[in-house]
Amino acid sequence: MRGTEEFRNRTKAFAAGCIRLYVGLDRNRYEVQVIGKQLIRSGTSVAANYREACRGRSTGDFVSKLNICIQEADETSLWLELLREECKVKSDLSLVLEKECNELIAIMVTMSARSSSSK
Repeated sequence: MRGTEEFRNRTKAFAAGCIRLYVGLDRNRYEVQVIGKQLIRSGTSVAANYREACRGRSTGDFVSKLNICIQEADETSLWLELLREECKVKSDLSLVLEKECNELIAIMVTMSARSSSSK
């Protein structure tokens, strides 16, 4: 199972959601600045690395890059949780992204497993 255009667009939409959340943060607070920047890096990295995975030269290359996407998405999940739980960012801003992040991780784990077993 290789990457699809639909999933590529979904990861891009997730990255855009992370950007929109960041833009709306109160960056007068140091901890929000730091965690927000981490969110931007990892959240946009999911989409960028997925695009790179889709250009993989082999199934092994695809799986390797997909696993990087999973790591970045998991990191993004942490930053979203910390913004909501510790920095008191409004739940409605982060919960939608947290849910999507978890769904993306589940899909990518399945893609990785299926691709690995078909080698």
